[in-house]
Amino acid sequence: MMTGAVAPTISLAGSGALLLDAAGEHFSPEVQGRIWAVALAIGAAEGVREVVPGMNNLLVVFDALAVAPRHVRETLRMAWRDIEPRTVSGKTVEIPVIYGGARGEDLRDWAAHCGLPVLEAVQRHAAVTYSVAAIGAMPGFPYLSGLDPSLARPRRASPRASIPEGAVIIGGAQAGVMPQTAPSGWHVLGQTHVKLFDPRSDQPTLLQPGDAVRFVVVDVEE
Repeated sequence: MMTGAVAPTISLAGSGALLLDAAGEHFSPEVQGRIWAVALAIGAAEGVREVVPGMNNLLVVFDALAVAPRHVRETLRMAWRDIEPRTVSGKTVEIPVIYGGARGEDLRDWAAHCGLPVLEAVQRHAAVTYSVAAIGAMPGFPYLSGLDPSLARPRRASPRASIPEGAVIIGGAQAGVMPQTAPSGWHVLGQTHVKLFDPRSDQPTLLQPGDAVRFVVVDVEE
């Protein structure tokens, strides 16, 4: 058992699901490792139908006719208390990006918000290795941890109705890539041709939790 772990909040999410929230808005790689471990352990528990790891949270869907919510809650609480965090080591995926121009409409404003010249902001964005903390929001969408804190920017107050597939984006302290065209309040920095989700493929989702992502600068259109 790992000592010193902060007790999470566990709340009902409808009549047949529980949401474990471990760190609020503050992402922690250590906590995320515990989320992955608990998800793996509780997936086979009585009455559990599905587990969905998120960014420092975990949704547990269960059969309310087969098991009482209090039983699932206690199982989840004990798993969190006793589990050893799981280190996930996946593949590294390089994602080539054309920054700015019509395909990166927020690049200039984002760089100005960060107090940086455009080229330096791009270089910082592409300088680090990101980790896929979770897949969610839509099929294949990666929540990427590791963004330089100086590059963070709160999400837009008014989401756009349509952000294209392949858009390279940031929202708050997280980075991401759009796997399909959909509404989003994240800021668009550029575009990639890499396809993150293909329902016809044997493995529809390109990225998995624990994978590493590196953005490669192909061009910067100012």
